[in-house]
Amino acid sequence: MITIDTLNAFGADTKSGLSRCMNSEAFYLRLVHMELGDKNFEKLADAMAAGDAAGAFEAAHAIKGAAGNLSLTPIFAPVSELTERLRGAASMPETGDLAQRVLGAFGELKKLAE
Repeated sequence: MITIDTLNAFGADTKSGLSRCMNSEAFYLRLVHMELGDKNFEKLADAMAAGDAAGAFEAAHAIKGAAGNLSLTPIFAPVSELTERLRGAASMPETGDLAQRVLGAFGELKKLAE
């Protein structure tokens, strides 16, 4: 079950995330739960596997916005760097393990919801 405490243990900056949600814990947690259904994580994985830099950028940029607003640091930090490496790339640039880190952190977040 996702709670403020489990999100803190995950590495989220819940204080910052809550401040963006008028300090409403219920609203913040509802938005975090909505993020679990974000199809951009699947799109990112597919685009990376296909070598589609433009598609990967689009998905990463969308994830970056949501993760940033919710202060989900374990997702936001690597997806921010990934977004910048993909920005304007005509072909797939070297991204190291950034996509795996983003997708791994998303998997961890999903496990918190179980």
